[in-house]
Amino acid sequence: MSKDSQAEIGALPLSVILTEVHERFVAAPLCYGQGTGNAWDEAVALVLGVTGLPDDETSLGLVLNQVALARIRQLAERRVRERQPLAYLLEEAPYCGLRLQIAPGLVVPRSPIGPLLLNGLRPWLKEAPARILDLCCGCGALGLLAARQYPCAEITLADIDPLAVATAWRNVIGLGLSDRVQVVCADLFAGVRASPYDLILCNPPYVDANDMATLPPEFAWEPAIGLAGGEDGLAVLRRLLEAVPEHLTASGLLLGEAGMNVWRVQRAWPRLPFVWPDLPAGGAGVFLLDATALESHTAAEVS
Repeated sequence: MSKDSQAEIGALPLSVILTEVHERFVAAPLCYGQGTGNAWDEAVALVLGVTGLPDDETSLGLVLNQVALARIRQLAERRVRERQPLAYLLEEAPYCGLRLQIAPGLVVPRSPIGPLLLNGLRPWLKEAPARILDLCCGCGALGLLAARQYPCAEITLADIDPLAVATAWRNVIGLGLSDRVQVVCADLFAGVRASPYDLILCNPPYVDANDMATLPPEFAWEPAIGLAGGEDGLAVLRRLLEAVPEHLTASGLLLGEAGMNVWRVQRAWPRLPFVWPDLPAGGAGVFLLDATALESHTAAEVS
């Protein structure tokens, strides 16, 4: 930042505006969980999202000009007044080192599957996958993270929502991955080419009817099609487990998410040997099933 901008009347150090926004958020009845977990992290995300500065101590002493300060305060007030997810206000969602375009009407990426991908899915994935499918991809977060993690893999992103498909494609282009990542509009496997995959990712809608009826305002901004999993939250997962075996290679792996429905999943499919790994960034409800398990055990639901 130039000396002239630092000397501008009304300019403030980043640390000062950060404290101001944090105090504003603490005083408001906000709900977190769409990329951040508390008022401080939300304030940091807002200030750094506007300024584009790195998240480290070197940024704290930098002085912001009036234009940046006005933008930060405007978005902070909108966050409090409208209860919109911060990602919508910034039109950008950071996720596991990626910066993704996002738009109102899409689920904000936050799946705990991401850190597992960054760890290479060890010890469950024996070798780097050649072909990966990301179902219910939303803005493309998981599939694009997998593309970064496995630079030789071909990736297919699939979603039933045309807005998600369009946004995912913009993120593919923005990350320079169009040579090996395709995006298709598909209802799970319907619309996806039939060739088997080494790794299938799926973060499906899994919120049950009771929770859908009591969502906090921030989550009510997100689309029902990306959240609602029917009466018990398992409607999409049922279809996934029924169809997935024929789409995995012999050594393939399914990596999915069921949120708080772990007990329902275990009760519905007691013969399937789900693996519920410890998650590096916390959270719950992520499972793994390999092709061998799916072939040797029944995926039929117990009634």
